[in-house]
Amino acid sequence: MTAVNKDFGNIKLPSPPAIAVRIIEAVKKEETSFDELSRIIMADPALTSKVLKAANSPMYAIPSKIDTIQRALTVLGFNALKNIALSFVIANELNADSDDSFDFDFFWKRSVTAAVSAELIASLVGKKSDDIFVTGLLQDIGVVIMYLSSPKDYLIVLEEKKHSELTAIELEKKIFGFDHQEIGMEVLNHWGLPGSIYEPIGRHHLNGVGGNGKGSAAEILNLSDKLSSLYHGDQSSKKLNQVKSAFRALYGIESAEINDLVDQVASHSIEIISFFDIDPGDMQPLSEILYEAKEELGKVNLSYEQLVRELELAKSELKKANNQLSEMAFRDGLTALYNHRYFQEQLEKEVNRAMRYQRALSLIIFDLDHFKKINDVHGHLVGDRVLKKVAEIALLTVRESDMVARYGGEEFAIILPETEMKGVVTLAERIRKQIASMRMELDGKNVDVTASFGVTLWEKGMPHTNKENMISAADNALYQSKKKGRDKTSFKGL
Repeated sequence: MTAVNKDFGNIKLPSPPAIAVRIIEAVKKEETSFDELSRIIMADPALTSKVLKAANSPMYAIPSKIDTIQRALTVLGFNALKNIALSFVIANELNADSDDSFDFDFFWKRSVTAAVSAELIASLVGKKSDDIFVTGLLQDIGVVIMYLSSPKDYLIVLEEKKHSELTAIELEKKIFGFDHQEIGMEVLNHWGLPGSIYEPIGRHHLNGVGGNGKGSAAEILNLSDKLSSLYHGDQSSKKLNQVKSAFRALYGIESAEINDLVDQVASHSIEIISFFDIDPGDMQPLSEILYEAKEELGKVNLSYEQLVRELELAKSELKKANNQLSEMAFRDGLTALYNHRYFQEQLEKEVNRAMRYQRALSLIIFDLDHFKKINDVHGHLVGDRVLKKVAEIALLTVRESDMVARYGGEEFAIILPETEMKGVVTLAERIRKQIASMRMELDGKNVDVTASFGVTLWEKGMPHTNKENMISAADNALYQSKKKGRDKTSFKGL
């Protein structure tokens, strides 16, 4: 599997840090000496200090202290030291002050923990390599790149993930058309890192599928991500049991050895995280966390299993409430259709997607004829019943992939992805006829309702367009239907 020059839309591939370029170029030279790599690292005192701290950390278990870069090269080897240096340089470059929207410190804490996990797992299963730490560290680098390039869109991914059963990968593909694995692999390839680093990153959320058999780097990354989530996610016995099951199934490793590994991840990560100028916080080995939890449970006469059940129930109820609140924010209170704000956001995304992939996109805007008269003669309660009935007709007529919104007042809109001329006109006519034939009696008299429709379309081969042009064209078509006597469907090209 190799990185390809894929269209990543508005995501700009960042340039590599200057010192990273020098390190990568030096490594590519066949005649590169230890002295040249030493000079590059030592030219940056802060980097030198971090590299020496990492080399002396428990993760490498060197018996005597390493006090120079030259000695570090001799003991750890050329590639290992190069990757340690690259880890610090890239993490420092792709960082920013954390804010309420994106917590960079949390991201890098989780990434360092994943890197430490990858190193320990590789050693445990006999697949240790010089590349595994930096590969583990950068496995989710695409997340930062996507956020820095398009923060508004990536915040939608993060927000929807809180209220959705979909994974981050699925949400990224839905909103961007690609995921952070793909862009992370592309960027690292673009920077000139070797395939042994970037290729596993392109499939690490696929349980290592496509790797080179048992113990592949992609498989190790997938497990390292799960271990990291134990410390930087919801800590639960269920998640720990899943990790244990995975190790048993893949490597025949039993619980006691896995418990040791999980605790080592914490003890090693606490120190390594601090080398990246990040506060590890109150991170502690999972066995201590679970022990303290059981001690607290004993004090209140509540079993660990009962607490887990209650926590899971509370999380389920909270998630349900959050989903309801999220839906309310995007729904019209009367018709339960999507509201004007959500329509605007979705239309912009669908237009961008249609431009990127050259797929047809249609838009219908329709409004009820003489609706003011219905309100004036029969009252607003009857008007509300009419609006709800029309919304019901539209929802029952469209496909699951189409989106119906209350555009405002008595006006409605329908977004139809991958729908060409014949399909959109046929659908508009079907809804128009159903509205005209619907029966709503009041005091024995039928309330007559009709609607006028405006339709527009973008398809492959047409000049690029935008959301505003599509709305304007559909509005103009709607105006033509009104001029023709109402209860009509008209089309206006872009």
